[in-house]
Amino acid sequence: MLISKNKKLNMKKISLTLTKIGILVLALSFGSCTDDLDQSNPQSIGSPSVDELYSNPAAYKQTLAKLYAGLATTGQNGPAGSPDITGIDEGASQYIRGLWLMNELSTDEAIIGWNDNTIKDFHYQTWSATDLFINATFSRLDFQVKSCNEFLRQTTDEKLNGRGVSEELKAEIATYRAEARFLRALSYWHFLDLFGGRVGLVTENDPTSYFLPEQVTATQMFDFIDQELTEINDLLKAPRSNEYPRADRAAAWMLHAKLYMNARVYIGTEKSAEAIPFLDQIISSGYSLHNDYKELFIADNDRNGSQNEVIFAVAFDGLNTKTYGGTTFLVHAPVGGSMSAAEFGINGGWGGIRTTSAFVNKFQTGTADQRSNFHTDGQSLVINDVGNFADGYAVKKFKNVDINGNPGSDASGDFVDTDFPMFRLADVYLMYAECALRGGGNVGTGLSYVNLLRQRAYGNASGNVGSIDLQFILDERARELHWEGHRRTDLVRFGKFTGGSYVWPWKGNTLNGSPTPSYRNIYPIPSNALAANSKLIQNSGY
Repeated sequence: MLISKNKKLNMKKISLTLTKIGILVLALSFGSCTDDLDQSNPQSIGSPSVDELYSNPAAYKQTLAKLYAGLATTGQNGPAGSPDITGIDEGASQYIRGLWLMNELSTDEAIIGWNDNTIKDFHYQTWSATDLFINATFSRLDFQVKSCNEFLRQTTDEKLNGRGVSEELKAEIATYRAEARFLRALSYWHFLDLFGGRVGLVTENDPTSYFLPEQVTATQMFDFIDQELTEINDLLKAPRSNEYPRADRAAAWMLHAKLYMNARVYIGTEKSAEAIPFLDQIISSGYSLHNDYKELFIADNDRNGSQNEVIFAVAFDGLNTKTYGGTTFLVHAPVGGSMSAAEFGINGGWGGIRTTSAFVNKFQTGTADQRSNFHTDGQSLVINDVGNFADGYAVKKFKNVDINGNPGSDASGDFVDTDFPMFRLADVYLMYAECALRGGGNVGTGLSYVNLLRQRAYGNASGNVGSIDLQFILDERARELHWEGHRRTDLVRFGKFTGGSYVWPWKGNTLNGSPTPSYRNIYPIPSNALAANSKLIQNSGY
Protein backbone atom coordinates (compact mmCIF):
# COMPACT_ATOMS: atom_id res chain seq x y z
CA MET A 1 0.00 0.00 0.00
CA LEU A 2 1.11 3.51 -0.66
CA ILE A 3 0.09 5.61 2.30
CA SER A 4 -2.16 3.57 4.43
CA LYS A 5 -2.09 2.50 7.97
CA ASN A 6 -1.62 -0.97 7.50
CA LYS A 7 0.15 1.52 6.26
CA LYS A 8 2.98 2.17 8.53
CA LEU A 9 5.57 -0.35 7.38
CA ASN A 10 4.82 0.40 3.77
CA MET A 11 5.18 4.10 4.34
CA LYS A 12 8.51 3.52 6.02
CA LYS A 13 9.66 1.62 2.96
CA ILE A 14 9.01 4.52 0.65
CA SER A 15 9.92 7.32 3.06
CA LEU A 16 13.66 6.71 2.61
CA THR A 17 13.48 8.08 -0.92
CA LEU A 18 10.36 10.20 -0.68
CA THR A 19 12.29 13.34 0.23
CA LYS A 20 14.68 13.21 -2.70
CA ILE A 21 11.81 12.36 -5.01
CA GLY A 22 9.89 15.35 -3.73
CA ILE A 23 12.90 17.57 -4.26
CA LEU A 24 13.30 16.33 -7.82
CA VAL A 25 9.64 16.85 -8.61
CA LEU A 26 9.95 20.40 -7.35
CA ALA A 27 13.12 21.05 -9.26
CA LEU A 28 11.60 19.90 -12.54
CA SER A 29 8.05 21.18 -12.32
CA PHE A 30 7.92 24.88 -11.77
CA GLY A 31 9.11 26.74 -14.81
CA SER A 32 5.74 28.19 -15.82
CA CYS A 33 4.42 31.23 -14.06
CA THR A 34 0.93 30.57 -12.75
CA ASP A 35 1.54 30.63 -9.02
CA ASP A 36 0.57 33.13 -6.43
CA LEU A 37 2.43 32.12 -3.31
CA ASP A 38 6.01 30.99 -3.72
CA GLN A 39 6.49 27.33 -4.52
CA SER A 40 9.77 26.07 -3.20
CA ASN A 41 12.43 25.00 -5.67
CA PRO A 42 15.26 23.34 -3.75
CA GLN A 43 17.24 22.37 -6.81
CA SER A 44 20.25 24.11 -5.34
CA ILE A 45 20.56 21.75 -2.42
CA GLY A 46 21.78 18.83 -4.43
CA SER A 47 18.71 17.11 -5.80
CA PRO A 48 19.37 13.93 -7.78
CA SER A 49 19.31 13.91 -11.56
CA VAL A 50 16.42 12.27 -13.37
CA ASP A 51 18.58 9.38 -14.54
CA GLU A 52 19.98 8.85 -11.05
CA LEU A 53 16.52 8.70 -9.58
CA TYR A 54 15.01 6.35 -12.15
CA SER A 55 17.99 4.01 -12.25
CA ASN A 56 16.13 2.26 -9.44
CA PRO A 57 12.99 0.62 -10.89
CA ALA A 58 11.22 1.11 -7.55
CA ALA A 59 11.46 4.88 -8.01
CA TYR A 60 8.46 4.93 -10.34
CA LYS A 61 6.10 3.67 -7.66
CA GLN A 62 7.80 5.84 -5.08
CA THR A 63 7.28 8.90 -7.27
CA LEU A 64 3.64 7.93 -7.69
CA ALA A 65 3.45 7.78 -3.90
CA LYS A 66 4.69 11.37 -3.81
CA LEU A 67 1.72 12.38 -5.98
CA TYR A 68 -0.71 10.79 -3.54
CA ALA A 69 1.24 12.32 -0.67
CA GLY A 70 0.62 15.70 -2.30
CA LEU A 71 -2.98 15.41 -1.07
CA ALA A 72 -1.82 14.86 2.51
CA THR A 73 1.59 16.39 3.24
CA THR A 74 2.83 19.98 2.98
CA GLY A 75 6.58 19.66 2.38
CA GLN A 76 9.68 17.53 2.66
CA ASN A 77 10.19 17.55 6.43
CA GLY A 78 6.91 16.60 7.99
CA PRO A 79 4.66 19.23 9.56
CA ALA A 80 7.04 22.17 9.15
CA GLY A 81 10.28 22.93 7.36
CA SER A 82 11.10 22.78 3.66
CA PRO A 83 7.49 23.46 2.61
CA ASP A 84 6.12 22.99 -0.88
CA ILE A 85 4.54 26.43 -0.66
CA THR A 86 5.96 29.37 1.25
CA GLY A 87 4.40 32.65 2.29
CA ILE A 88 1.81 31.09 4.59
CA ASP A 89 1.77 28.90 7.70
CA GLU A 90 2.64 25.47 6.32
CA GLY A 91 -0.37 23.74 7.85
CA ALA A 92 -2.73 26.15 6.09
CA SER A 93 -1.24 25.21 2.71
CA GLN A 94 -2.36 21.57 3.00
CA TYR A 95 -4.69 20.30 0.27
CA ILE A 96 -7.62 19.04 2.36
CA ARG A 97 -7.45 21.91 4.83
CA GLY A 98 -7.63 24.44 2.00
CA LEU A 99 -10.59 22.72 0.37
CA TRP A 100 -12.32 22.48 3.72
CA LEU A 101 -11.91 26.16 4.53
CA MET A 102 -13.35 27.17 1.17
CA ASN A 103 -16.14 24.57 0.98
CA GLU A 104 -17.27 24.37 4.61
CA LEU A 105 -16.43 27.62 6.41
CA SER A 106 -18.31 29.52 3.71
CA THR A 107 -21.55 27.67 4.55
CA ASP A 108 -24.07 26.99 7.29
CA GLU A 109 -22.12 23.93 8.45
CA ALA A 110 -19.08 25.61 10.01
CA ILE A 111 -17.88 28.84 11.57
CA ILE A 112 -14.50 29.61 13.14
CA GLY A 113 -13.53 31.90 15.98
CA TRP A 114 -9.87 32.44 15.15
CA ASN A 115 -8.44 35.77 14.08
CA ASP A 116 -5.87 34.29 11.68
CA ASN A 117 -5.58 36.86 8.90
CA THR A 118 -8.83 36.82 6.88
CA ILE A 119 -10.12 33.40 7.90
CA LYS A 120 -13.48 34.71 9.19
CA ASP A 121 -14.19 36.19 5.75
CA PHE A 122 -15.07 32.72 4.49
CA HIS A 123 -18.18 32.47 6.62
CA TYR A 124 -19.05 36.12 6.10
CA GLN A 125 -18.61 35.63 2.32
CA THR A 126 -16.55 38.83 2.19
CA TRP A 127 -13.28 37.46 0.80
CA SER A 128 -11.16 39.29 -1.79
CA ALA A 129 -8.60 38.40 -4.44
CA THR A 130 -5.78 39.12 -1.97
CA ASP A 131 -6.99 36.53 0.55
CA LEU A 132 -4.02 34.52 1.80
CA PHE A 133 -5.97 31.30 2.27
CA ILE A 134 -7.49 31.40 -1.20
CA ASN A 135 -3.98 32.06 -2.49
CA ALA A 136 -2.69 29.01 -0.67
CA THR A 137 -5.37 26.68 -2.03
CA PHE A 138 -4.87 27.94 -5.58
CA SER A 139 -1.13 27.36 -5.22
CA ARG A 140 -1.64 23.88 -3.77
CA LEU A 141 -3.86 22.85 -6.69
CA ASP A 142 -1.30 24.27 -9.11
CA PHE A 143 1.51 22.43 -7.33
CA GLN A 144 -0.36 19.14 -7.55
CA VAL A 145 -1.13 19.57 -11.27
CA LYS A 146 2.49 20.35 -12.06
CA SER A 147 3.74 17.38 -10.05
CA CYS A 148 1.42 15.08 -11.99
CA ASN A 149 2.54 16.62 -15.27
CA GLU A 150 6.18 16.00 -14.47
CA PHE A 151 5.52 12.37 -13.59
CA LEU A 152 3.78 11.95 -16.94
CA ARG A 153 6.73 13.56 -18.75
CA GLN A 154 9.13 11.12 -17.14
CA THR A 155 7.11 8.00 -17.91
CA THR A 156 6.54 8.22 -21.65
CA ASP A 157 7.36 5.19 -23.78
CA GLU A 158 10.34 7.07 -25.18
CA LYS A 159 11.73 7.75 -21.68
CA LEU A 160 11.10 4.21 -20.47
CA ASN A 161 12.66 2.62 -23.53
CA GLY A 162 15.70 4.85 -23.21
CA ARG A 163 16.18 3.68 -19.62
CA GLY A 164 15.81 0.02 -20.54
CA VAL A 165 12.68 -0.47 -18.42
CA SER A 166 11.34 -4.04 -18.61
CA GLU A 167 8.05 -4.81 -20.35
CA GLU A 168 6.61 -6.02 -17.04
CA LEU A 169 7.41 -2.75 -15.29
CA LYS A 170 6.19 -0.73 -18.28
CA ALA A 171 2.80 -2.42 -17.91
CA GLU A 172 2.69 -1.37 -14.24
CA ILE A 173 3.74 2.16 -15.12
CA ALA A 174 0.84 2.39 -17.58
CA THR A 175 -1.47 2.02 -14.58
CA TYR A 176 0.58 4.55 -12.59
CA ARG A 177 0.19 7.05 -15.45
CA ALA A 178 -3.58 6.58 -15.45
CA GLU A 179 -3.64 7.25 -11.71
CA ALA A 180 -1.55 10.39 -12.18
CA ARG A 181 -4.03 11.58 -14.80
CA PHE A 182 -6.87 10.89 -12.36
CA LEU A 183 -5.14 12.93 -9.66
CA ARG A 184 -4.57 15.75 -12.13
CA ALA A 185 -8.23 15.62 -13.21
CA LEU A 186 -9.24 15.76 -9.55
CA SER A 187 -7.25 18.96 -9.01
CA TYR A 188 -8.55 20.47 -12.23
CA TRP A 189 -12.08 19.64 -11.05
CA HIS A 190 -11.36 21.54 -7.85
CA PHE A 191 -10.12 24.44 -10.00
CA LEU A 192 -13.39 24.25 -11.94
CA ASP A 193 -15.60 24.04 -8.87
CA LEU A 194 -13.84 26.69 -6.78
CA PHE A 195 -12.58 29.15 -9.40
CA GLY A 196 -14.85 28.51 -12.37
CA GLY A 197 -12.07 26.69 -14.22
CA ARG A 198 -10.78 29.96 -15.67
CA VAL A 199 -7.12 29.17 -15.11
CA GLY A 200 -4.18 28.13 -17.23
CA LEU A 201 -4.68 24.52 -18.34
CA VAL A 202 -1.25 22.90 -18.50
CA THR A 203 -0.43 19.30 -19.40
CA GLU A 204 2.71 17.23 -19.78
CA ASN A 205 2.89 18.33 -23.41
CA ASP A 206 3.45 22.00 -22.56
CA PRO A 207 6.84 23.66 -22.03
CA THR A 208 8.32 23.68 -18.54
CA SER A 209 9.96 27.10 -18.63
CA TYR A 210 9.32 30.61 -19.94
CA PHE A 211 5.71 29.67 -20.59
CA LEU A 212 2.53 31.54 -19.69
CA PRO A 213 -0.47 29.26 -20.24
CA GLU A 214 -3.57 30.66 -21.87
CA GLN A 215 -6.64 31.06 -19.69
CA VAL A 216 -9.35 28.55 -20.61
CA THR A 217 -13.10 28.80 -20.30
CA ALA A 218 -15.20 26.71 -17.93
CA THR A 219 -16.39 24.69 -20.91
CA GLN A 220 -12.85 23.97 -22.05
CA MET A 221 -11.88 22.85 -18.55
CA PHE A 222 -15.03 20.72 -18.28
CA ASP A 223 -14.32 19.08 -21.63
CA PHE A 224 -10.71 18.35 -20.68
CA ILE A 225 -11.69 16.62 -17.44
CA ASP A 226 -14.47 14.74 -19.23
CA GLN A 227 -12.07 13.49 -21.90
CA GLU A 228 -9.34 12.55 -19.42
CA LEU A 229 -11.70 10.47 -17.28
CA THR A 230 -13.03 8.73 -20.39
CA GLU A 231 -9.57 7.93 -21.72
CA ILE A 232 -8.16 6.52 -18.48
CA ASN A 233 -11.14 4.31 -17.66
CA ASP A 234 -9.77 1.09 -19.14
CA LEU A 235 -6.24 1.87 -17.93
CA LEU A 236 -7.20 2.02 -14.25
CA LYS A 237 -7.58 -1.08 -12.14
CA ALA A 238 -11.03 -2.53 -11.60
CA PRO A 239 -13.02 -1.26 -8.61
CA ARG A 240 -11.69 -2.44 -5.24
CA SER A 241 -8.72 -4.24 -6.82
CA ASN A 242 -6.03 -1.60 -6.25
CA GLU A 243 -3.95 -1.00 -3.14
CA TYR A 244 -5.61 1.23 -0.58
CA PRO A 245 -5.88 4.24 -1.00
CA ARG A 246 -4.86 4.32 -4.68
CA ALA A 247 -7.48 5.30 -7.26
CA ASP A 248 -9.33 2.78 -9.41
CA ARG A 249 -12.13 2.94 -11.98
CA ALA A 250 -14.75 3.57 -9.30
CA ALA A 251 -12.90 6.70 -8.15
CA ALA A 252 -12.85 7.93 -11.75
CA TRP A 253 -16.56 7.10 -12.17
CA MET A 254 -17.31 9.08 -9.02
CA LEU A 255 -15.41 12.11 -10.26
CA HIS A 256 -17.13 11.79 -13.63
CA ALA A 257 -20.54 11.67 -11.94
CA LYS A 258 -19.65 14.74 -9.85
CA LEU A 259 -18.66 16.57 -13.03
CA TYR A 260 -21.94 15.74 -14.77
CA MET A 261 -24.17 16.35 -11.75
CA ASN A 262 -22.81 19.89 -11.47
CA ALA A 263 -22.65 20.55 -15.22
CA ARG A 264 -25.56 22.99 -15.10
CA VAL A 265 -23.46 25.17 -12.77
CA TYR A 266 -20.21 24.72 -14.67
CA ILE A 267 -21.34 25.00 -18.31
CA GLY A 268 -25.08 25.76 -18.21
CA THR A 269 -26.13 22.30 -19.42
CA GLU A 270 -28.11 19.80 -17.33
CA LYS A 271 -26.35 16.42 -17.33
CA SER A 272 -27.80 14.73 -14.26
CA ALA A 273 -29.15 11.87 -16.37
CA GLU A 274 -25.66 11.26 -17.75
CA ALA A 275 -24.30 10.84 -14.22
CA ILE A 276 -26.61 7.89 -13.53
CA PRO A 277 -24.64 5.20 -15.46
CA PHE A 278 -21.49 6.03 -13.50
CA LEU A 279 -23.39 5.84 -10.22
CA ASP A 280 -24.97 2.52 -11.22
CA GLN A 281 -21.53 1.10 -12.00
CA ILE A 282 -20.22 2.11 -8.58
CA ILE A 283 -23.24 0.68 -6.79
CA SER A 284 -22.78 -2.66 -8.55
CA SER A 285 -19.05 -2.83 -7.75
CA GLY A 286 -19.24 -4.44 -4.33
CA TYR A 287 -19.07 -1.44 -1.99
CA SER A 288 -21.19 -1.61 1.15
CA LEU A 289 -22.38 0.77 3.85
CA HIS A 290 -20.46 0.38 7.08
CA ASN A 291 -22.81 -0.54 9.92
CA ASP A 292 -21.69 2.28 12.25
CA TYR A 293 -21.71 5.85 10.92
CA LYS A 294 -19.37 7.22 13.58
CA GLU A 295 -16.68 4.65 12.79
CA LEU A 296 -16.25 6.14 9.32
CA PHE A 297 -14.34 9.05 10.84
CA ILE A 298 -11.99 7.50 13.40
CA ALA A 299 -8.33 6.44 13.47
CA ASP A 300 -8.73 2.91 12.11
CA ASN A 301 -11.19 3.79 9.33
CA ASP A 302 -8.85 2.19 6.79
CA ARG A 303 -9.41 -1.25 8.33
CA ASN A 304 -12.44 -1.28 10.70
CA GLY A 305 -14.89 -2.04 7.90
CA SER A 306 -15.31 1.59 6.83
CA GLN A 307 -12.94 0.96 3.93
CA ASN A 308 -15.70 -1.06 2.26
CA GLU A 309 -17.77 2.11 1.94
CA VAL A 310 -14.96 4.43 0.89
CA ILE A 311 -14.34 4.86 -2.83
CA PHE A 312 -11.41 7.26 -2.56
CA ALA A 313 -9.63 8.44 0.57
CA VAL A 314 -6.74 10.68 1.47
CA ALA A 315 -4.64 8.71 3.93
CA PHE A 316 -3.07 10.19 7.05
CA ASP A 317 -0.66 8.65 9.51
CA GLY A 318 0.32 10.23 12.83
CA LEU A 319 3.94 9.09 12.43
CA ASN A 320 4.62 9.22 8.71
CA THR A 321 2.39 11.94 7.23
CA LYS A 322 2.62 14.61 9.90
CA THR A 323 0.78 17.79 9.02
CA TYR A 324 -1.19 20.51 10.76
CA GLY A 325 -3.72 20.30 7.98
CA GLY A 326 -5.90 17.39 6.89
CA THR A 327 -7.62 15.39 9.59
CA THR A 328 -5.19 16.67 12.23
CA PHE A 329 -6.91 20.01 11.69
CA LEU A 330 -10.38 18.40 11.59
CA VAL A 331 -9.81 16.60 14.91
CA HIS A 332 -8.05 19.35 16.88
CA ALA A 333 -9.78 22.53 15.65
CA PRO A 334 -13.35 21.60 16.76
CA VAL A 335 -12.30 20.66 20.32
CA GLY A 336 -12.59 23.32 23.01
CA GLY A 337 -14.62 24.49 25.99
CA SER A 338 -15.69 21.58 28.23
CA MET A 339 -14.83 18.97 25.62
CA SER A 340 -12.38 16.21 26.60
CA ALA A 341 -9.35 16.06 24.32
CA ALA A 342 -8.74 12.45 25.42
CA GLU A 343 -12.11 11.45 23.94
CA PHE A 344 -10.71 12.53 20.58
CA GLY A 345 -7.30 10.85 21.02
CA ILE A 346 -5.37 14.13 21.08
CA ASN A 347 -3.37 16.16 23.58
CA GLY A 348 -5.57 19.25 23.40
CA GLY A 349 -8.06 21.14 21.30
CA TRP A 350 -7.57 24.27 19.24
CA GLY A 351 -10.94 25.78 20.14
CA GLY A 352 -11.93 27.11 16.74
CA ILE A 353 -14.65 25.44 14.68
CA ARG A 354 -18.33 25.12 15.60
CA THR A 355 -21.56 24.97 13.62
CA THR A 356 -24.59 27.22 13.21
CA SER A 357 -28.18 26.85 14.36
CA ALA A 358 -29.21 26.52 10.71
CA PHE A 359 -27.37 23.21 10.51
CA VAL A 360 -28.38 22.00 13.97
CA ASN A 361 -32.03 22.64 13.11
CA LYS A 362 -31.85 20.17 10.23
CA PHE A 363 -32.16 17.52 12.92
CA GLN A 364 -35.34 17.16 14.98
CA THR A 365 -35.04 17.82 18.72
CA GLY A 366 -34.33 14.61 20.58
CA THR A 367 -33.71 12.73 17.33
CA ALA A 368 -32.30 9.22 17.37
CA ASP A 369 -30.27 10.10 14.28
CA GLN A 370 -26.67 9.34 15.31
CA ARG A 371 -25.42 11.84 12.71
CA SER A 372 -26.70 14.53 15.11
CA ASN A 373 -23.55 14.39 17.18
CA PHE A 374 -23.14 17.76 18.89
CA HIS A 375 -21.37 18.84 22.06
CA THR A 376 -23.74 21.21 23.82
CA ASP A 377 -22.38 21.36 27.39
CA GLY A 378 -21.35 24.97 27.96
CA GLN A 379 -22.25 25.84 24.36
CA SER A 380 -25.07 28.10 23.20
CA LEU A 381 -27.01 27.45 20.02
CA VAL A 382 -27.05 31.12 19.07
CA ILE A 383 -23.77 32.69 17.95
CA ASN A 384 -23.71 36.24 19.25
CA ASP A 385 -19.91 36.46 19.23
CA VAL A 386 -18.12 34.63 16.41
CA GLY A 387 -14.85 34.81 18.33
CA ASN A 388 -16.24 33.01 21.38
CA PHE A 389 -15.92 29.23 21.13
CA ALA A 390 -18.86 28.79 23.52
CA ASP A 391 -21.15 30.42 20.95
CA GLY A 392 -22.36 27.65 18.64
CA TYR A 393 -22.61 23.89 19.12
CA ALA A 394 -19.44 21.87 18.66
CA VAL A 395 -19.40 18.97 16.19
CA LYS A 396 -17.97 15.62 17.27
CA LYS A 397 -17.33 13.94 13.94
CA PHE A 398 -13.64 13.29 13.35
CA LYS A 399 -11.67 11.50 16.07
CA ASN A 400 -8.19 10.01 16.48
CA VAL A 401 -9.27 6.87 18.36
CA ASP A 402 -9.95 3.36 17.09
CA ILE A 403 -13.10 1.30 17.60
CA ASN A 404 -11.83 0.32 21.06
CA GLY A 405 -11.17 3.91 22.10
CA ASN A 406 -7.40 3.65 21.81
CA PRO A 407 -5.59 6.76 20.53
CA GLY A 408 -3.69 6.87 17.24
CA SER A 409 -0.07 6.02 16.61
CA ASP A 410 1.46 9.39 17.58
CA ALA A 411 2.05 9.09 21.31
CA SER A 412 2.39 12.87 21.63
CA GLY A 413 -1.24 13.32 20.61
CA ASP A 414 -0.30 15.93 18.00
CA PHE A 415 -0.94 14.14 14.70
CA VAL A 416 -3.75 11.80 13.77
CA ASP A 417 -4.25 8.54 11.90
CA THR A 418 -7.76 9.25 10.60
CA ASP A 419 -8.13 9.06 6.82
CA PHE A 420 -10.27 11.60 5.00
CA PRO A 421 -13.07 9.95 2.96
CA MET A 422 -13.27 12.15 -0.13
CA PHE A 423 -15.73 9.85 -1.92
CA ARG A 424 -17.92 7.20 -0.30
CA LEU A 425 -20.94 5.06 -1.14
CA ALA A 426 -23.39 7.11 0.95
CA ASP A 427 -22.68 10.08 -1.32
CA VAL A 428 -23.33 7.86 -4.36
CA TYR A 429 -26.77 6.92 -3.00
CA LEU A 430 -27.69 10.57 -2.41
CA MET A 431 -26.33 11.61 -5.80
CA TYR A 432 -28.47 8.94 -7.46
CA ALA A 433 -31.58 10.14 -5.63
CA GLU A 434 -30.95 13.75 -6.65
CA CYS A 435 -30.19 12.91 -10.27
CA ALA A 436 -33.34 10.78 -10.41
CA LEU A 437 -35.41 13.74 -9.19
CA ARG A 438 -33.77 15.92 -11.85
CA GLY A 439 -34.85 13.58 -14.64
CA GLY A 440 -32.48 10.63 -14.69
CA GLY A 441 -32.80 7.24 -13.01
CA ASN A 442 -35.68 5.90 -10.96
CA VAL A 443 -37.06 7.99 -8.08
CA GLY A 444 -38.29 4.88 -6.24
CA THR A 445 -34.80 3.42 -6.36
CA GLY A 446 -33.40 6.72 -5.11
CA LEU A 447 -35.86 6.66 -2.22
CA SER A 448 -34.72 3.16 -1.25
CA TYR A 449 -31.10 4.33 -1.23
CA VAL A 450 -31.96 7.28 1.01
CA ASN A 451 -33.73 4.98 3.45
CA LEU A 452 -30.69 2.70 3.64
CA LEU A 453 -28.75 5.68 4.98
CA ARG A 454 -31.49 6.63 7.39
CA GLN A 455 -31.77 3.07 8.69
CA ARG A 456 -28.09 3.16 9.52
CA ALA A 457 -28.43 6.56 11.16
CA TYR A 458 -31.43 5.57 13.29
CA GLY A 459 -30.49 1.94 13.91
CA ASN A 460 -33.87 0.81 12.55
CA ALA A 461 -36.59 1.83 10.10
CA SER A 462 -38.09 4.50 12.38
CA GLY A 463 -36.41 7.28 10.40
CA ASN A 464 -37.49 6.05 6.99
CA VAL A 465 -39.37 8.45 4.72
CA GLY A 466 -42.11 7.71 2.22
CA SER A 467 -41.15 10.29 -0.39
CA ILE A 468 -38.31 12.61 -1.34
CA ASP A 469 -37.96 15.94 -3.07
CA LEU A 470 -34.98 18.11 -3.90
CA GLN A 471 -35.12 20.16 -0.71
CA PHE A 472 -35.15 16.98 1.35
CA ILE A 473 -32.13 15.69 -0.56
CA LEU A 474 -30.20 18.91 0.05
CA ASP A 475 -30.93 18.66 3.78
CA GLU A 476 -30.16 14.95 3.86
CA ARG A 477 -26.82 15.58 2.17
CA ALA A 478 -26.04 18.02 5.00
CA ARG A 479 -27.03 15.49 7.64
CA GLU A 480 -25.06 12.64 6.08
CA LEU A 481 -22.04 14.42 4.57
CA HIS A 482 -21.46 17.45 6.79
CA TRP A 483 -17.83 18.54 7.20
CA GLU A 484 -16.70 16.27 4.34
CA GLY A 485 -16.13 19.15 1.92
CA HIS A 486 -19.35 18.99 -0.13
CA ARG A 487 -21.59 21.69 1.31
CA ARG A 488 -20.64 24.75 -0.75
CA THR A 489 -20.83 22.79 -4.00
CA ASP A 490 -24.27 21.49 -2.99
CA LEU A 491 -25.60 24.91 -2.04
CA VAL A 492 -24.34 26.44 -5.30
CA ARG A 493 -26.01 23.66 -7.31
CA PHE A 494 -29.30 24.32 -5.52
CA GLY A 495 -29.04 28.10 -5.92
CA LYS A 496 -28.80 28.68 -2.17
CA PHE A 497 -25.15 29.55 -1.53
CA THR A 498 -25.41 33.25 -2.32
CA GLY A 499 -28.46 35.49 -2.58
CA GLY A 500 -31.29 35.66 -0.08
CA SER A 501 -33.30 32.47 -0.69
CA TYR A 502 -31.37 30.81 2.13
CA VAL A 503 -29.44 32.66 4.81
CA TRP A 504 -27.80 31.44 7.99
CA PRO A 505 -26.19 33.12 11.01
CA TRP A 506 -23.37 35.44 9.99
CA LYS A 507 -23.72 34.92 6.27
CA GLY A 508 -23.07 38.36 4.87
CA ASN A 509 -21.47 39.31 8.22
CA THR A 510 -24.77 39.90 10.03
CA LEU A 511 -26.05 38.11 13.14
CA ASN A 512 -29.10 36.53 11.47
CA GLY A 513 -27.59 36.32 7.99
CA SER A 514 -28.13 38.46 4.93
CA PRO A 515 -28.00 38.05 1.12
CA THR A 516 -24.67 38.00 -0.68
CA PRO A 517 -23.97 38.71 -4.38
CA SER A 518 -24.11 35.82 -6.85
CA TYR A 519 -20.58 36.37 -8.16
CA ARG A 520 -19.38 34.81 -4.92
CA ASN A 521 -20.55 31.42 -6.15
CA ILE A 522 -16.96 31.10 -7.33
CA TYR A 523 -13.80 32.47 -5.80
CA PRO A 524 -11.54 35.13 -7.30
CA ILE A 525 -8.39 34.31 -9.18
CA PRO A 526 -5.72 35.33 -6.64
CA SER A 527 -4.09 38.67 -7.30
CA ASN A 528 -0.62 37.13 -7.24
CA ALA A 529 -1.64 34.63 -9.95
CA LEU A 530 -2.84 37.52 -12.11
CA ALA A 531 0.46 39.30 -11.56
CA ALA A 532 2.43 36.18 -12.47
CA ASN A 533 0.48 35.45 -15.65
CA SER A 534 -0.69 38.41 -17.69
CA LYS A 535 -2.96 36.13 -19.74
CA LEU A 536 -5.31 35.53 -16.79
CA ILE A 537 -8.42 37.69 -16.41
CA GLN A 538 -10.17 38.07 -13.05
CA ASN A 539 -13.52 36.37 -12.46
CA SER A 540 -16.49 38.70 -12.81
CA GLY A 541 -17.38 40.74 -9.72
CA TYR A 542 -13.90 40.81 -8.23
